[in-house]
Amino acid sequence: MTEAPQDLARWLADTLIPAWAALAVPPDGAGYLEYLTADGRPDPRPRHSSLVTARLVYVFSHAHLLNPAGPGLAAAEHGYRFLTERCADATGRFRHVVTADGAALDDRADLYDLAFVLFACAWYARATGFREPLDRAEQVMCFIEQELAAPHGGFAEDDHGTLPRRQNPHMHLLEACHALAETSADERWLDRANRLVTLLGDRLIDPATGTLGEFFMADWQPAPGPAGVLREPGHHFEWVWLLHHHARLAGDRHVVALAERLHSFALAHGVAHSPEGWPLVVDGVDAEGTIVAPTRLLWPQTEAIKAEAARLEFLADAGARQRLDDHLAALFHYWLDPVTGLWVNQLDPSNRSIAAEVPVRVLYHVMLALAEAARVRALPNLVL
Repeated sequence: MTEAPQDLARWLADTLIPAWAALAVPPDGAGYLEYLTADGRPDPRPRHSSLVTARLVYVFSHAHLLNPAGPGLAAAEHGYRFLTERCADATGRFRHVVTADGAALDDRADLYDLAFVLFACAWYARATGFREPLDRAEQVMCFIEQELAAPHGGFAEDDHGTLPRRQNPHMHLLEACHALAETSADERWLDRANRLVTLLGDRLIDPATGTLGEFFMADWQPAPGPAGVLREPGHHFEWVWLLHHHARLAGDRHVVALAERLHSFALAHGVAHSPEGWPLVVDGVDAEGTIVAPTRLLWPQTEAIKAEAARLEFLADAGARQRLDDHLAALFHYWLDPVTGLWVNQLDPSNRSIAAEVPVRVLYHVMLALAEAARVRALPNLVL
């Protein structure tokens, strides 16, 4: 049986980050590696996305803060240069996909991408102490507010009018606003975060069930068909973590009740169990809680870890410590190799690995969840 490392912070510093700095940063290339093949080999496609680049700038910036002697800063600098010099055009507008030399393969300005550009700027500024990433973040947010604002609230998917709309980019935009508020101490970011939390309550939560919708039409009505009733337990858990930290940053305790309802639904309907009794978050349920996607991606497991870490930190939830430890045990047993730092991306309903390419963008989820778990476990006076 593979066990989770006892010292997660050391494992991040000694195993995960060195392994991925060596894999993801081409020695003589541009940008980052974006995929591994199903058998674990680098898949150097001639394309680079703003999304993956920004996510990995975050990862390596955070890694540097945890271990200044490691390879994180050099890897973050490599990615930030590519992000700002190749993914951005002459006006500073970030393009969806580019070649290694910066030629546009898809020139959409995509809200999901831009949320992570903001997140990367916050963490790169924190890692380096530079002011320029914060100034750039303000420019990017002004672009979002001026060019992507939607008449029914929130923001458009992109500047091409793509439908359906999703809650997911707005969730990550909130995450970025939190990070920028902490890094910059600029109250504008908390004001923006407050508006996104209001959007959650007014538009993204189904008032009949208290559950989080995923796909919407332009007026925030649910998308037709199965997409409109899909509920992703991983995103319920992710919002739990965000809402608890919003309460911390903004002093708004009203959001805790919303976090409680999201957590209760995900825990009751979105978690299967392994033969060992460990919790395994499934990929999708409907609005009534019936499982419609019994497969198990890696990333929802990391969001459950973050949710339980938040409940342990802010609610002194006695059950959260055991759930946190059990999610970590499952993660390292079924998905994440503690020796190599590599992972499988998805399991079938019988907990067998589904052979498929591995998206490097998932490193963002792994890094943030394990860093949060390590941080919270180290806090004094926690409920045991």
